Amino acid sequence: MNTASQYVATPVDAVARQSRYNSRKRVNQIALTLSLSAMAFGLFWLIWILWETIYLGLGGLNLALFTEMTPPPNEAGGISNAIFGSFIMVLLSTFVGTPIGIMAGIYLAEYDTSGWLASTTRFVNDILLSAPSIVIGLFVYAVVVARFKSFSGYAGVIALALIVIPVVIRTTENMLLLVPAGLREAAYALGTPKWKVIISITLRAARSGVITGVLLAVARIAGETAPLLFTSLNNQFWNSDLSKPMASLPVTIFKFAMSPYENWQQLAWAGVFLITVAVLGLNILARVLTRQK
Repeated sequence: MNTASQYVATPVDAVARQSRYNSRKRVNQIALTLSLSAMAFGLFWLIWILWETIYLGLGGLNLALFTEMTPPPNEAGGISNAIFGSFIMVLLSTFVGTPIGIMAGIYLAEYDTSGWLASTTRFVNDILLSAPSIVIGLFVYAVVVARFKSFSGYAGVIALALIVIPVVIRTTENMLLLVPAGLREAAYALGTPKWKVIISITLRAARSGVITGVLLAVARIAGETAPLLFTSLNNQFWNSDLSKPMASLPVTIFKFAMSPYENWQQLAWAGVFLITVAVLGLNILARVLTRQK
């Protein structure tokens, strides 16, 4: 017969447990209220910004916006030269920075995870990630623009590529590290060489994250103004020669939004709307293309 005495809860113990429960419940309610308040605060400003962008940007949309060049004050015109300049520089900088970033991320995740070169690369990459974009613009200005004594689209491409590379490196490395090691080991057990494991298995498994990282980099450089002020500067006219100053949407928006002329301000809002729609469209397209069947 079991002679061990059983614990019987006393009224005092029940009151203590109820008190602790009520205290935890109050703390939980306070934390939940603060979290919802922070979310509502952020959503309020986000919705306000989007509303202002749509309300003021749609008013400037017309055919001339895409077919005419930036006009003088108080005259009709468009921003076709700025749209073309931004498209070319963002496209080229993405093509330059993405392969470098992906290959560096593969090296850090697959070949050298803890060596001195990997540690140094991660340290430098963290510095570039946190560095203000204007610092990168000044660096390219000193290295390229001052040396060749001319602002150019090439300098703008280099500056934007330097912003793309660290973002792609970080996202590629993190996404590859999330791929289970068992996938690699199974492929190695079948005699698959390492380069083919990386291309056919790890990169394929992490492609959604890698593409998302590339799109994040594109979204960041699409609205960068400071680096382009020191590199490509601006151009009032149409220019397809990258060796000369080239117009861009962010710089044109900055210039027109600060002006006292109503037609320039309207074009600036139209440009903001175009950038917002373009970035949103890229993100939606990426989700559709990388969706698991």
